[in-house]
Amino acid sequence: MPGGNLTGINFFASEYNTKRLALLHEFVPKAVRIAVLVNPANVPATESTLRDIPEAARAMGLQIQVLKASTRSEIEAAFATLVRDRAEALYVAGDVFFTSRRVQLVTLAATNRIPASYPSREAVEVGGLMGYATDRIDMYRQVGAYTGQILKGAKPADLPVLQSTKFEFVINLQTARALGLEVPNSMQLLADEMID
Repeated sequence: MPGGNLTGINFFASEYNTKRLALLHEFVPKAVRIAVLVNPANVPATESTLRDIPEAARAMGLQIQVLKASTRSEIEAAFATLVRDRAEALYVAGDVFFTSRRVQLVTLAATNRIPASYPSREAVEVGGLMGYATDRIDMYRQVGAYTGQILKGAKPADLPVLQSTKFEFVINLQTARALGLEVPNSMQLLADEMID
């Protein structure tokens, strides 16, 4: 920002929506009806998801159903709806609230045998099928480097806005087996980590 005091890091939140949907489709190619869970209280993330996903889904021949939840009970209601409407997979939009409710989301997905894609590795670590997101360790490293430069006297306005270039794709093999899914070789090669 010329003459300003801003700099920062772009996390590519919207850019990976399409990639994450494609990975879910590749993992579960028979799934055509995809539920997309968004948090309407997080307007930027919801708008980004609803801007990117419908067009990408059409291009892949998928049908999406948008479900909204911003409380624990609304998550339960969303799952009741996706089960009733026979969604074949779930795409959980990026959201801090959803990350905080990852155990609930993963448990409901497992109970209802719904393959789901999450916006973070934390959900995969507690039993979620797959996660794809910006590599947070790399992002934090970049933030630390910028902070160091600013503390040494650099002006924020002189530092370019960085863009995260490292992404992390994590698969939970135990969950895949529980869902009766075979992890294709192409997915194994793409994965940064496979948790068993």
